[in-house]
Amino acid sequence: MLERILVAFDGSEQSRKAFELGLEIAGRFRAKLFVISVIQLPEPATSVEIAELLDHEREHLLSEAAHLQKRADHLGIEFEAHIAAGHPAEQIIRHAEDCRADMIIMGRRGRTRVTRWILGSISERVLRYAHCPVTVVK
Repeated sequence: MLERILVAFDGSEQSRKAFELGLEIAGRFRAKLFVISVIQLPEPATSVEIAELLDHEREHLLSEAAHLQKRADHLGIEFEAHIAAGHPAEQIIRHAEDCRADMIIMGRRGRTRVTRWILGSISERVLRYAHCPVTVVK
């Protein structure tokens, strides 16, 4: 039975689709919906760049989370949002473990084969290392 669902949300169209699927599944199972948004830090970066980026992204993601909260509240779904900084796959996996997620839902980014080969895919890393089932939305 699904009691805790984690959705990775970055504001992209794919993550919005993942959130909608998360709402639907949470509603059907009366599950709690967790949302994690990760601020990816530039490498290498100075402390001034990092502070400015964190402030800007945190403000944007808090605004997005408020909209997501309204959608969840409207449907009577228990909701909790978190913002983390670091490598997205690592932070998603860590948060899934911390909140004891029964499932992770995330969007898939459309990267070229070369970019995916060089950088790796966040969704592929989460699929490989997560402790629970992962659904990737296109």
